[in-house]
Amino acid sequence: MTLRLILTRHAKSSWDDPLMSDHDRPLNERGKAAAADLGNWLASRGYVPDQVLCSDALRTRKTWSGIAPALPGTPILELKPALYHAGPDVMLAVLRHATGQTVMMIGHNPGIAEFAHRIVARAPLNPDFQRYPTGATLVVDFAADSWADVAWSMGSVDDFIIPRELAV
Repeated sequence: MTLRLILTRHAKSSWDDPLMSDHDRPLNERGKAAAADLGNWLASRGYVPDQVLCSDALRTRKTWSGIAPALPGTPILELKPALYHAGPDVMLAVLRHATGQTVMMIGHNPGIAEFAHRIVARAPLNPDFQRYPTGATLVVDFAADSWADVAWSMGSVDDFIIPRELAV
């Protein structure tokens, strides 16, 4: 059996209100557009999650809200407070409890970048993979029957994109 992970860093967020808590920062206009572009890209490639594991921060939830309208069906959305600024080990622990065959995880740097590097056997050649900028999305497959069996360096990269590459 093949399991697929779609790993997305939240889209560009707003820093307009310096008194706002980090957890409550919304997306800026560029981030909203990028989320919609990512949704269209995912749909055009057939990368459709049946489960979404999302940090409970506003910017990750709004990233999902921007992606979702382009996708067919209604994946199960699970807000995961543990994913808020999670390190790679926490992210892997959350992923190991997933139940979908295609799971999307939406999180934050620096943890998501390190997680992406550690979960794949071979990194994509895209130079932006190293820094995993806002909206970066990795699609990776695992030859496993259960997410509980997924381990570091086990993933095979299918695709990697950043929103700047999608902008017209």
